[in-house]
Amino acid sequence: MTTLRLTTAQAIIRFLKNQFVRRDNQEIHFFAGMLGIFGHGNVAGIGQALQENPDFPYILVRNEQSGVHLACGFTKMKNRYQTYACTSSIGPGATNMITGAALATINRLPVLLLPGDIFARRNVAPVLQQLESPASQDISVNDAFKPVSRYWDRIYRPEQLITALPEVMRVLTSPADTGAVTLALPQDVQTEAYDFPAELFDRRVWHIRRQSADRYLFGQAVAAIRASRKPLIVAGGGVLYSEADLLLARFVEQTGIPVGETQAGKGSLPYDHPQNMGAIGATGTLAANRLAHEADLVIGIGTRYSDFTTASKTAFQNPEVRFININVAEFDAYKHTAIPLTADARLTLEELTVALQGYQVSGDYQAQASALKTEWEEEVDRLFHLGHQPIPAQSEIIGAIWESAGPRDVLVSAAGSHPGDLHKLWRTHQPNTYHLEYGYSCMGYEIPGAMGVKMADPTREVYVFVGDGTYLMMPSEILTSIQEGVKLIIVVVDNHGFASIGGLSGSLGSGGFGTRFRQRSLQTGQLDGDLLPVDYAANARSLGAEAVSVARLADFQQALQAARKARRTTVVVVQADREERVPGYDSWWDVAVAEVSTMETVQQARAQYVEARKKEKYHLKG
Repeated sequence: MTTLRLTTAQAIIRFLKNQFVRRDNQEIHFFAGMLGIFGHGNVAGIGQALQENPDFPYILVRNEQSGVHLACGFTKMKNRYQTYACTSSIGPGATNMITGAALATINRLPVLLLPGDIFARRNVAPVLQQLESPASQDISVNDAFKPVSRYWDRIYRPEQLITALPEVMRVLTSPADTGAVTLALPQDVQTEAYDFPAELFDRRVWHIRRQSADRYLFGQAVAAIRASRKPLIVAGGGVLYSEADLLLARFVEQTGIPVGETQAGKGSLPYDHPQNMGAIGATGTLAANRLAHEADLVIGIGTRYSDFTTASKTAFQNPEVRFININVAEFDAYKHTAIPLTADARLTLEELTVALQGYQVSGDYQAQASALKTEWEEEVDRLFHLGHQPIPAQSEIIGAIWESAGPRDVLVSAAGSHPGDLHKLWRTHQPNTYHLEYGYSCMGYEIPGAMGVKMADPTREVYVFVGDGTYLMMPSEILTSIQEGVKLIIVVVDNHGFASIGGLSGSLGSGGFGTRFRQRSLQTGQLDGDLLPVDYAANARSLGAEAVSVARLADFQQALQAARKARRTTVVVVQADREERVPGYDSWWDVAVAEVSTMETVQQARAQYVEARKKEKYHLKG
């Protein structure tokens, strides 16, 4: 048997360089490179191996968490065909990646994490940054990755890679079970050599298959659709990952069934498609939510039915409502006592289109959906052009960005009030132009995630929509965008704090406590003094970006046009009225209110909360 004598780290890099994926007629190199920061836990191992492999790109990020975010943005834009590996030192470098790991796993995005670990030989313990346990020597902070990883392993001996690395690829390329994969690498083991079998490093292509639904269950689903009078499709992220958008359009044009889109599924249909009712759920449109309220059959495609999608189980009020779920993950296919079609979305839609020849919803139902869609589009136009003075409302800012952007450009956001407003108002022209991380809604994702989006397709302009509170959490990757020549247009909405949670706090009777960026008052002892003097544009310029601050909507529109012409990352800071909000539309979100309180506003909010909870339902009708 031919062998190659390599260190553990060298073997990992050589293996990653030779992994490919294939689906349909597309074949692609799975790993685009490595992201990370070197420290004493990986500099002599992974760092040295990367130095010997300049054809495997290494990108220096400014925070290990944002490195994982960048990888997530990249792989989502690539429909999970390609990703990055991420490396860190031991201790805080490793634990910085845990938030990113949770984000990847919740959103089912394949990312390989290679955190450095403490010495396997133990004789020099405790080493710098080591967490000691009096109960076991076989523990480190890297054990904290276990609950947020789809696959976790610690490599104590070089030869363990021979069995571990194929398992890594099995999970990363799974349509159903992918997410963060963690290989904890003790710093001494990274540098140890072994005679690896040469076959381990042969070029390997991992085929991503399309699974068909069970024939009996498929027949039940066809019968249920034919029997329904008011069916509604909930299009989730699985529609986009399966590249099923064209099949979805053909199916709904044939049947007339209207569609509501989740955050992850937005862009499954063009916004102006007659059957596209827009966003559904707690952040949904009046069109989609009113149809959901009456639906007698819900066809979920690639959705996990988060509480925002179901409006905390209040969206579907028809007592006779039933569910059909098309999902590659069996866990999600069975939700809501559904007819479970554990299958690929694109393949299943193709089969349903054939099986339902001759079926179409009634003319009255189509007319109802059409009227609601027209009413909703008029509402969006109104919110885009409020004429709010002296500073614009957030809906007008969104409208200005949309009017500036081209149909192929990408909008990226993740947290605060932005996802709710964007889900309702943003008008998508095509798939993968609306990039919202809302599985984890992680503050700080926006800028590094957008870098990943831009790197996945440099031909598109990428707009980052971020609040001032979120911006302050992770602006450092602006420097990385300058380093790598990755141009972004970053819009920072300055509303002096956490406006989203401030609004939520107000609705719960707590008056926005602790959500405004103000100095501590000497008179009250609370954070209700003068506004904090933050210059976001100056901060961005210090990191190498072009930057400008504006207050008037007309100036903002001009700044966006200038940003499109710029050749490097540009930050546009715009003032916004935090009290002028986009309404909710026949929706609700369950956030518990204190059951007892001395505050009358909280008591009133609790009474409303108790009444609203009565609409929550268990969906048990099979």
